[in-house]
Amino acid sequence: MLISLHVKNLALITETEVHFREGLNILSGETGAGKSIIIGSVNLALGAKADKDIIRNGAEYALMELVFQVEDAQTLAALKALEVLVEEDGLVIIQRRIQPNRSTFKICGETAVAKQVKAVSELLIDIHGQHENQSLLYTKNHMEILDSFAGSALLQVKEALREEYGAYLQIKQELGGLNTDEGERAKELGLAEFEYNEIEEAALTQGEDEELENLFKKMSNSRQIVEAAGRAHQFTGNGEQSAADLVGHAVRDLRSIEGYDEKAKELADELENIDALLNDFNRGIAEYMADMEFDAQAFADTQERLNTLNHLKLKYGGSIESIFEYQTELAEKIEKLKNADAYKAQLEEQLAKKQAELERLCAEASDMRTKEAKRLAEEMTDALTDLNFLDVQYEIQVRGHQELSASGYDDVEFMISTNPGEPLKSLGSVASGGELSRIMLALKTVLASRDKIPTMIFDEIDAGISGKTAWKVSEKLGRISRNHQVICITHLPQIAAMADTHFMIAKQVIDNTTVTDIHEMSESQAVDELARMLGSDELTDTVRENARELMRNAREKKQEK
Repeated sequence: MLISLHVKNLALITETEVHFREGLNILSGETGAGKSIIIGSVNLALGAKADKDIIRNGAEYALMELVFQVEDAQTLAALKALEVLVEEDGLVIIQRRIQPNRSTFKICGETAVAKQVKAVSELLIDIHGQHENQSLLYTKNHMEILDSFAGSALLQVKEALREEYGAYLQIKQELGGLNTDEGERAKELGLAEFEYNEIEEAALTQGEDEELENLFKKMSNSRQIVEAAGRAHQFTGNGEQSAADLVGHAVRDLRSIEGYDEKAKELADELENIDALLNDFNRGIAEYMADMEFDAQAFADTQERLNTLNHLKLKYGGSIESIFEYQTELAEKIEKLKNADAYKAQLEEQLAKKQAELERLCAEASDMRTKEAKRLAEEMTDALTDLNFLDVQYEIQVRGHQELSASGYDDVEFMISTNPGEPLKSLGSVASGGELSRIMLALKTVLASRDKIPTMIFDEIDAGISGKTAWKVSEKLGRISRNHQVICITHLPQIAAMADTHFMIAKQVIDNTTVTDIHEMSESQAVDELARMLGSDELTDTVRENARELMRNAREKKQEK
């Protein structure tokens, strides 16, 4: 569940921290108090697009931090798979800092990217925004909802479908790219054979180019090498005033006094070792110079071979390994061109097999969808009846044998009739704004019974409803909150009365600056807020009693359920 939200320097918020609780958390306040900022800050923390203008005027950055408590073993395993280092007590901390020119994320103290934050948030929280209802108007989303309801069994089939469809498209593309003109095919074959033979005749070996480049560099600079090595040989040789000659003199001088002082003997021994090393070096450099005799023919051969290698690398790849890979592709291409008819027949056979397997998987997915569509429609009918749709018919049509795709060959559409005698029509063509809100809530209720996402946020799920319907929505939210933490922004007293914890969002002026704040209310404060929401201009004892009665009714409904 979401334990806390910490916000700093965001829009009208200077700094605030909210500690949420289990059950139904209600957020309310006057219009314009900044309720949307609170939910907006959660969305921003989880990767929503941020504008630099959301940073509070005069501040250098905005900060949002969410703290989740995770107890479910399956969720913990999924987080581990995402390389999230969950704290020992099961805490997951997601933080986002927004600056004018950049934005940074952290998960449990480790720097993260938006994609990783999104993947983590999908395991922990489901946010229903004010505009999500509109997604029901698009039939392309209906299959996704149905598949989510169907669960892991269908997911496995869809994964197999995606894999098979990718292979199917690849074969189809290759088949479509075959050259059927014999003349053109002969030209293509001739070119491929020429290139293959050119590489073959070069008799390349791995690493040959690097060895030749080093040898060419050495040969090209042989004169400079010999001159420098000659001087080094002279300076360290046995000639007069050479290093070896001077060191020899020094050794003899130290030997003449070693009998008088033990330290002089140690220094003489050490210098004698240096003298021996100089002699060894001198012999080594003499041998090196002997090997440096310039061979004009060897140099020309090396240069020619390097030119051949560089020509092939420029033509067929940047390395010898790439040239070999290209030659392998050429061999396959030559084989295909020489046996074009047989290869085409082979591809057609493979395509037919892939299509047959695709259609089998599509049929399997379609059968599962048809079965799950009936179950989802039944559960949705019950849920919608609970939400004051008195005579509702809900049906999910799964129309198979459409065009093959990575999702199957189904077309899924939600159909509804909300009035007696009316035929079923596409959901988007008959549902009003308030009805869409309730339909989405019904979907969330049904799906919530199947998923493990612990926290659900509803931003004004009550749009377009009132009266008895508001009570029905309130009861439904109360029911969801038994197994999930629910955070809900509302302006309806019927929903607010169902709260397990009630928060007030208020705007005030401090030091000539407007700020938004949020705090948990006591029971008496919650009564006053309910009285305000009931539309009273003055908080009299009678109005407060009406608010208390509303709260009592809500508690009784909780107990009834």
